[in-house]
Amino acid sequence: MAQHRLERQVEPPAPALPSAPQVFWLLRRIVYFDSQLPGASSQGSQAGCLSRTLRHTRCLIIFSLLLGLIFLSGFFHRKDKDYGIFDSHEDQTVAFLQNLKQPLLTSPTPCHAKTNVMFLKTHKTASSTVLNIMFRFAERYNLTVALPAGQLFHLGYPRIFRAHFVEDFEVIGQNYNIMCNHLRFNPSEVQKVMAPNTFYFSILRNPIPLMESSYIYFKNNVPAFRSSKDVNEFLASPTRYYHPADYRENIHARNIMWFDFGYDNNAEDDTEYTQGILEEIEQNFHLILIADYFDESMILLKHTLCWDLDDVIYFKLNSRSQDTVQTLTPESEERVKAWCSLDWKLYLHFNQSFWRRIEETIGLEVLEKEVDHLRTRQKELMETCLLEQEPVGKDHIRNKAFQPYQSGAANILGYNLRQNLDNRTLRTCQKLVIPELQYTTYLYTVQHPHKKGKELGLPLPWTSPQERMQLPNTN
Repeated sequence: MAQHRLERQVEPPAPALPSAPQVFWLLRRIVYFDSQLPGASSQGSQAGCLSRTLRHTRCLIIFSLLLGLIFLSGFFHRKDKDYGIFDSHEDQTVAFLQNLKQPLLTSPTPCHAKTNVMFLKTHKTASSTVLNIMFRFAERYNLTVALPAGQLFHLGYPRIFRAHFVEDFEVIGQNYNIMCNHLRFNPSEVQKVMAPNTFYFSILRNPIPLMESSYIYFKNNVPAFRSSKDVNEFLASPTRYYHPADYRENIHARNIMWFDFGYDNNAEDDTEYTQGILEEIEQNFHLILIADYFDESMILLKHTLCWDLDDVIYFKLNSRSQDTVQTLTPESEERVKAWCSLDWKLYLHFNQSFWRRIEETIGLEVLEKEVDHLRTRQKELMETCLLEQEPVGKDHIRNKAFQPYQSGAANILGYNLRQNLDNRTLRTCQKLVIPELQYTTYLYTVQHPHKKGKELGLPLPWTSPQERMQLPNTN
């Protein structure tokens, strides 16, 4: 799919003014007609003198006005010349006469928020935070989310996506508005679920910190990670621990983003092959964000989807404590680029297109201002909502309904909300901090009230559509 920019109606240029030669021609005609007025004779009567005095006064006033026109004419002519609007005085005069028939100002046509959106949720790329943004937007506009069928929390992952992985696809068909749970991308099947005018986007992350994050998070689930002492030992000799035949269990150990986009993460890094895949991704997705510049990504997303600032406000979700972060040696960092070379090329390509897109649509100056607004608004909400003003470790989360899923050796952080918040503020704050699995479970109950709910094993902040209706909508 080709990338598109939001079109905004531009105000029409100001009407052209007469040029200096045209002004002098008008002056000569005015003096001539004025000389034909009664009392214009040069006879030496008192009345004639008075008439001549009045006539000279009129001419002086008219002459002063026309001098002003000459100045303005020269100013606008230079401006038009600089921007190539007019090629000649004749063109300028024609435009002046035509513009007199047009309204001087028109209200710009507002863009319309896109409500059919598919987000490819990649792994360990801040995508859980994006999912929370998507779910909140869906609730605000009462949109239908393509949720995993049955007891699953992902859309068939790591299997390639099929339309029947979506709950009630056979009934709802191509009428879903939002899709954002984990899946392995398969465009032909996704298009069976989403509307033809759906906007497709995803997010990537630098493969170096991504590898370290994956190692810690999936340490107990991935055989290639389990049998190594730490991430540096694994990267020193990855083929010693990684076996392509066990790709289903080891997908997180190599080129995981390439895999999420639907491609072979063990494919040979051939230039012609990789270039073809990059071009294919550009055709399938309207926008690729970069997790390493998350705030900038949210501003670009806001502009591209024509959403409000509060639509992309977030609290960071599914992050982990610093004490579980392992430091990669410089040698390990270089080995990541070689071991995950497909992901590395993917990241470099779309990191460049990300910044190019910003320069073409927003500009760096506007971007900086809007990022400041985003962070100011985020700080305001954190001061309103949070007890500690920051995420806390798993053992310090008071309400288990907001306990995120814990995996591997990571200590996944969560939040504690302030007490005594009014209902409206409480609901806003809860939506910002609710983890992915709890939010998915809740939306499933709301959208499919006659089906058995998902068995999460954790309490929910809201347990039924009825409870949802009892609290006022915060949006």
